[in-house]
Amino acid sequence: MSISASSLSAARELRGTPVVPGVAYAPAVVATAGISPRAIADFESLVLGEEAAVEAYDGAVTLVADRLAGRAEKASGSAAEVLTATAGLTRDKGLRSAVVKRVKAGDPLLEALHAAVEQFATLFTQMGGLMAERVTDLRDIEKRLTATLVGEAEPGVPTPVEPSVLLAEDLAPADTAGLDAAQVVALVTEKGGPTSHTAIIARQLGIPCVVAVAGLMEIASGTSLLVDGTTGQVAVSPDPDAAGRLVAEAAAARAALETWTGPGHTSDGTRVKVLANVADGPSARAAADGPVEGVGLFRTELCFLNRHDEPSVAEQTEVYAEVLSAFGPDRTVVVRTLDAGSDKPIAFATLEGEDNPALGVRGLRLSIGNPGLLERQLHAIAAAARQTRTEPWIMAPMVATVAEAAEFAEQVRAHGLKAGVMVEVPAAALQAHKLLEHVDFLSIGTNDLTQYTMAADRMSSGLAHLTDAWQPAVLALIAISAEAGKHAGKPVGVCGEAAADPMLATVLVGMGVTSLSMASAAVQTVGARLAATSMDACEHAAEAAVAQTDPMAAREAVRQVLAEV
Repeated sequence: MSISASSLSAARELRGTPVVPGVAYAPAVVATAGISPRAIADFESLVLGEEAAVEAYDGAVTLVADRLAGRAEKASGSAAEVLTATAGLTRDKGLRSAVVKRVKAGDPLLEALHAAVEQFATLFTQMGGLMAERVTDLRDIEKRLTATLVGEAEPGVPTPVEPSVLLAEDLAPADTAGLDAAQVVALVTEKGGPTSHTAIIARQLGIPCVVAVAGLMEIASGTSLLVDGTTGQVAVSPDPDAAGRLVAEAAAARAALETWTGPGHTSDGTRVKVLANVADGPSARAAADGPVEGVGLFRTELCFLNRHDEPSVAEQTEVYAEVLSAFGPDRTVVVRTLDAGSDKPIAFATLEGEDNPALGVRGLRLSIGNPGLLERQLHAIAAAARQTRTEPWIMAPMVATVAEAAEFAEQVRAHGLKAGVMVEVPAAALQAHKLLEHVDFLSIGTNDLTQYTMAADRMSSGLAHLTDAWQPAVLALIAISAEAGKHAGKPVGVCGEAAADPMLATVLVGMGVTSLSMASAAVQTVGARLAATSMDACEHAAEAAVAQTDPMAAREAVRQVLAEV
């Protein structure tokens, strides 16, 4: 189902990149992040000495960071992750040093803050990749600090008084993490990409989401909008009756999908494991209550974002055991070793001062200069496995060579555990058949695989068409990896955001992917889509997708294949 001009009386239509499927119809509410010019002028009229200015800055940092950390404690999963990361960036010593330097040079405090933020924003933009994603965070932090300094409430998204479609030029992850899915029924942004933090949280909330919509901010608050998160269409002031019918049809279809209780399989019985992505004990317990067969991605680094020192083996064991015990001995849990670095800085692991952290020492590469870091984590995972009487699978992130995979597998098996690696680097996909000579399984991380394949910053709205897992080149690399798994007789899963797209899930299964891991909110929709589709149709969908030359054409080709069945 998609929006058609005839059904909506030729409503004006905008298009963007679809992120989370679903249809919503509601009035627009526009996010603005303004601070009163009068409050800024009053603050700037104050004459603060150097010591008083630094003291005011430090006080604002403490207040803002503590608020963000407090919200993180009440959140879970991706929401908790981004709030914690933003709180950490607020306290960043490098940012403080840049502000203090300018204050000592005679700049007023607000000017010093703005200049320091712009300095780091320029640096992060030049680095590209995941670091460029932090620019949105930096500017959000500047607004929050400025508001706190001048005595106003921190800016953020408006609180709708009725179910609404939230429009924004862009949203800081901290704002997205606080959205109420009961009041925000769809999310549309003018900037951003399909793998940004905002998109990831929208998936966790399960609300339709479209990003990179040109001309979006010309729409006034209160304007009726029909949003189709499957096609990327946004209809402005559509016919109410026609829009209502489309929403009702979508709701009925979703209700039917939500009756799915697993296990995962195609309509003709081909088994596909449907798994959840988790970050800690609470998110694991919540996921375990759903119709999943386990965990395809346990992001261990998210447990330690607030730690300045490396947790002991005993502390790590306790954390890992909490997740493993939630699923017990009968369900698979795939544990990813620390994916620290780049956009997930961890004080005790991440290297500082890298020119391009996204292409630098991150993930498994951290063990090159600090081999004990990985060994202690493996020791803790093995201890947690014994304690819970479970058999977790262990995988390494950012593997690029066969030698890396072989060495990692040897270390893991020394602890009596099953070893695998992630396919996030194109080199790993191209060498998948050789990697599988050494490891027991592969897991494809489509977020990074897409970014590295297309050489496109996933936060750039101008490049959103490139940072799309439907790109034919990305699909080709996934197909190579899946085919290698079939030949080796070993499982190949997908744990990136692509797994949460029900239509793309049929393509992945058609290529030979054996498991899909996603945010819990997407599990039933994906599982039901597969249950209604034969393996033959999945294979036809895969063929149709890789034959196209752009993502939208691939989506339309697959939509037609699935409509026929």
